[in-house]
Amino acid sequence: MINSIQLSPAQTPKSCVLALHCSLGSGRQWTRLAEALAGRYRLCAPDLVRHDKHRDVFSPPATLAEEVELLSEAFEATSGPIHLVGHSYGGAIAFKIATASPLASRIRSLTLIEPVLPTLLRDNEVDRRLHDRFETFAVSLYADLWNGQFMEAIDKFIAFWNGSGPAEQPSAEARLRMIEQAEELAFNFHAVLAEDNIATAAAAIRVPTLLMSGGLSPYVTQRIVTRLAALIAGSQVTHLPKAGHMLPQTHRSTVTAEIIRHITRADDLAEISALPRSGPHGTGTALVVSCPIADG
Repeated sequence: MINSIQLSPAQTPKSCVLALHCSLGSGRQWTRLAEALAGRYRLCAPDLVRHDKHRDVFSPPATLAEEVELLSEAFEATSGPIHLVGHSYGGAIAFKIATASPLASRIRSLTLIEPVLPTLLRDNEVDRRLHDRFETFAVSLYADLWNGQFMEAIDKFIAFWNGSGPAEQPSAEARLRMIEQAEELAFNFHAVLAEDNIATAAAAIRVPTLLMSGGLSPYVTQRIVTRLAALIAGSQVTHLPKAGHMLPQTHRSTVTAEIIRHITRADDLAEISALPRSGPHGTGTALVVSCPIADG
């Protein structure tokens, strides 16, 4: 069950923005986005953490399909278009929602910020090395978690996602929370490594898509974004050379502005496509709108 959903106030929202955070994060990651959207859109930022120290049985979702099923249940009673935003593991879930879920037909726009979809890199020799290194890293985490070495697992996790950026450590409070939730990492990594047919699914995406990456991130996620950009028709890419994997936090203003620009454009395009078309014999005349997103 989803722990919580934060809703930004909106008197007459056009549509809902569903924002999904990274592994060991929380919906609070999107606080700045909620503030920027207030009054225009309703923001749904669920906590994806399934850890509950009071339960006897610990069984978080082990596949992206299971993650999607839980989120879909929360949206069964709602209607209307959804702007989907996902970062890291949340980006992998967002990709699954947009390509294979009951909510797919309601997606109006898709924003993926360094989604963790490593199996996309298995189809050629050069990229496969990146996939294999990622898989080896995951196995080392499994071993630490199996042996109860949660602090060691968290240290490896943080060091990996720091990429080529400066070594940054979370606060003592955040570190303690990550250690308490460390077991979830095994399920998250298993879920993304079990996903197949990413390229085929990406090529079928037909909604406006924004891809974002940071130049200091691990190369595996930068490469995933590059591959997705080549597969998703009409996708737009924003690359921040001085940002790392946690760009939604370290570069909040830029990332928030790019997301809002993207979803606003998608809504504008939807309104244009809904206008009556006139042309000879009622066949209509196509209208093409080009709105390039400036680099942050």
